[in-house]
Amino acid sequence: MNSSAALDNGITKDDGRYALPSTTQITLPKGYHPSSDKSEEYMSPRQLAYFRNKLREWRNQLVEESRQTMENLRDEVRDVGDEAERATRETENSLELRTRDRYRKLISKIDKALRRIEEGRYGYCEETDEEIGVERLDARPIATLSLDAQERYEHKRKQMGD
Repeated sequence: MNSSAALDNGITKDDGRYALPSTTQITLPKGYHPSSDKSEEYMSPRQLAYFRNKLREWRNQLVEESRQTMENLRDEVRDVGDEAERATRETENSLELRTRDRYRKLISKIDKALRRIEEGRYGYCEETDEEIGVERLDARPIATLSLDAQERYEHKRKQMGD
């Protein structure tokens, strides 16, 4: 049975899970932190707003750092005197580009997590559909697997030599 209900501010609850549209604003109390005890419903609109804010701030930080990296690479003087200096610069540029690529991949994962918040799937394991847990999400807000599922995945990868 697929039950769906529209709540205030565009928030919907589908099969007992909240979906939080990106246009819906929820003002959180100063210093709010989601609770893992049962005093608060798991992935309630407030918890979703907390994680959405956390993900957006992280995304903005990564985008800004990537922008600065590109400016640094663009502004750098290309005709460096000796070969040692040129080799050092090329190594630094290579490292900056790898970091930027890592940021790009992280931003993609953050965007997917934000979509899961909008769709009412955030906080639930993609493999088992179990709760991922507030503590795990607070430490790694882009997590898509429960701790058990993540361990199984890593064990399987290790066995396959990946």
